[in-house]
Amino acid sequence: MNKTIAAMFGAGVVGGSIVAGVIGVSGVGSSTTTVIASQSAINGKTISVAQDQVLSAREIYRRDAPGVVFIKATVTRTQSDPFGFGGDQSGVATGSGFVISDKGYILTNFHVVDGASAINVTFDDKKSVAAQVLGRDASTDLALLKVDPKGANLHPLTLGQSSDSQVGDPVLAIGNPFGLDRTLTTGVVSALQRNLKAPNGFTINDVIQTDAAINPGNSGGPLLNSAGQVIGVNSQIETGGGSSGNVGIGFAVPIDTARKILPQLEHGQSVERGWLGVEVASVDSSMAALKLPVDSGALIQRITPNSPAAKSGLLAGTKQQKLSGQPITTGGDIIISANGREIRTAEDLQAAIGGEKPGSVIEITVKRGDKTIKAKVKLAPRPAHG
Repeated sequence: MNKTIAAMFGAGVVGGSIVAGVIGVSGVGSSTTTVIASQSAINGKTISVAQDQVLSAREIYRRDAPGVVFIKATVTRTQSDPFGFGGDQSGVATGSGFVISDKGYILTNFHVVDGASAINVTFDDKKSVAAQVLGRDASTDLALLKVDPKGANLHPLTLGQSSDSQVGDPVLAIGNPFGLDRTLTTGVVSALQRNLKAPNGFTINDVIQTDAAINPGNSGGPLLNSAGQVIGVNSQIETGGGSSGNVGIGFAVPIDTARKILPQLEHGQSVERGWLGVEVASVDSSMAALKLPVDSGALIQRITPNSPAAKSGLLAGTKQQKLSGQPITTGGDIIISANGREIRTAEDLQAAIGGEKPGSVIEITVKRGDKTIKAKVKLAPRPAHG
C-alpha cells in the first residue's frame, strides 16, 4: 500500500535524507552535487551546445566547474537543555550552489541557507564574497542568492529541461562533498517522478533519482545531462539507515520546478500555492480487500477543521482498520478528479492543488459510496508547515 500523505500533504513517498555538512550546530541542512548548462530563466544566457550533443565528462567539467560555488552559512539556533536553560548557539553549514546569471545570481537549496545570519560564497579562483538571500521557497527546497557581480569571476551555467530526461540518461554532478571543492561524480538517471519531503513538510514532485554519488556538502549543486545542461538541483540522499553517506540513491529537484519560481525568488516574493486541507492515502491494488467503489484515487483520511475541504462539505473516513499491518481510515470520500485532472494517487492530488493559486475556485469530484459527487472549493494559502 502506498504511504499516506501527511496532513496537508506533508510526507513524501520516498524517504530522503537531507545531506548536510555542519560544524557546531545540529539539524542544519547542507550539501549535494552539481554540473550545469542550457538557457537561464533569469538572464537568457545560452551556450552553443545542441540539446542532443554529447560531451565528455572532461569537457563538461572544464567548462562548467568554474560556475559551481562553495557556500558557507553562519547559522544561529536557540537550544535548551533538559533543565530548561539554553541560549543561542552558532555553527557553520556548508553546501554547494551554481551561478545562473552574470548579475550575480546563484541557485542553491533552501536547507543550505535556512536560518543563516551570514553567507559567504567561494568561487573557482578562491575568492570569497558575501552573499544575500534574494528569495527562498521551503516547499521546493530552493533559494536564490545574490553577490556583487563587480570583480567577481562569474561563470553562469545554463538551464536545460528536466522534462526531457529519461531513465538511463547519463548525468554528472559537481559539488563540494565533505568540503572537497568542485568534485565531479557521474552516473545515470535512475528513476523519474519520485516524491520527496520538503523542509517544511510538504511534498516535492517529479524529483529526479540518480546513482551519481552525492554526499554531505553537495546540496545545492547542479545535476547535468550529457550536453552539460542543468536538469536538477541536488538535494537529498537515501542512506538506507546504515550511514550518512552515499549508497547510490540521490535525488535532485527538477530544474523545470526551479524555472517556474525563479522570477518570484528574484523579486523576493513568496511563492503562493493553493491548499485544500486534507490528508489522503492512494487507492491501489493493495486495497482490494476493502472493496472500495474505485480502483484508484485519493482516499480522504482526515480533514483539517475550517479548511477549504471542510467548508466544501467533503467527508473524511471514520472507521479505523489495518491493511498489511498499516493503519488506514475508511468510509471517507475518494477524490477522483480535481480541476479537470484525473486523480489516481495522493501525489496526483498534491500536484493538482499545489499548482493552483490561493483563492482559485476548483471543482472536486469524489466517490461517496456508489454516488459521484461534485463540489466547488475555494483554495486557501498553503500554511507554513505541512
